[in-house]
Amino acid sequence: MTATISTRLNESTDSLLRFAMRADAVVSGLAGIATLIFALQFAELSGTTVAVEYTIGAFFVAFGVGVLVLAARPAIRLSGLVLAIGNLAFSVATVVVVLADVWPLTTAGVALVLGTGVYTLIMAELQYQGVRRIAKAGRV
Repeated sequence: MTATISTRLNESTDSLLRFAMRADAVVSGLAGIATLIFALQFAELSGTTVAVEYTIGAFFVAFGVGVLVLAARPAIRLSGLVLAIGNLAFSVATVVVVLADVWPLTTAGVALVLGTGVYTLIMAELQYQGVRRIAKAGRV
């Protein structure tokens, strides 16, 4: 049985993309739950409002659930590409939020927002590489 499983994994072209999507979903969902639980503390630490923190937390939870559903589909190349582009756009948006001074962020708030941008940029790269791996396998 082990040989069968490892053979399938070795032949799989979408394993990196599925892993990146599931990792993104789990981390985002857990971050969303933490944000919902500690919204008041995060608002005080970052300089935003509690309403903003609740909105962000709810978005992250919904995003996590949605990405888990997409990662379970048989064909994930298009979903992965859209997700990678969305993560890249989110990374750009975090920089814009800081530069445009959307909220009166504290130093910790700037670090949290930009840290989120770095995280989504890393996820975008992993997901894009997963999409490329599928595309290369299709040309063989």
